[in-house]
Amino acid sequence: MQKKRKERPANPKLVLLNKPYGVLSQFSGEADDDTLKNYIPHKDVYPAGRLDKDSEGLLLLTNDGVYQARLANPKYKVWKTYWVQVEGEPTEEQLEQLRNGVELKDGMTRPAEAFVMPEPNNLWPRNPPIRERKSVPDTWLCIKIREGKNRQVRRMTAHVGLPTLRLIRAAVGPFQLKGLQPGQWREEPPVW
Repeated sequence: MQKKRKERPANPKLVLLNKPYGVLSQFSGEADDDTLKNYIPHKDVYPAGRLDKDSEGLLLLTNDGVYQARLANPKYKVWKTYWVQVEGEPTEEQLEQLRNGVELKDGMTRPAEAFVMPEPNNLWPRNPPIRERKSVPDTWLCIKIREGKNRQVRRMTAHVGLPTLRLIRAAVGPFQLKGLQPGQWREEPPVW
């Protein structure tokens, strides 16, 4: 029996959304849930990967199932870039742990890129704002991973003693936020 090939759409779409904090990465939910239907007018696109409700930033949506799998499936090793505000000031040892991979309950993470960065330019305020403690400094990190375990970046930083305060996905592969404000979206041609 021959495996049936998926039909590819005649007009593939790729939508880039800056998902606001508190929005579910799906089109349906409970009556009081804020979902993608409040931001995306297209009815034929679906998320290629997810962002937690309490994470912000780039979410890709497409009408092409093959392309969706290519973007989201860890076997394709697409780099995802996150700006992560953490509690504390990381040591080189903590950064090296993130770079080498850390042991989580569901297994070892792949090696990552991790380095200290300045606060991102033109950063929008988060609503609600993150908690600030005058006695504990915070630091921005850039973390790049090639997989997508559930809440992975948050669990990685917590594992090395740097709890995440704010998490923004800035890029997936070649696609970047590039000035999109929370709730804004744009279409780009699919590449690969």
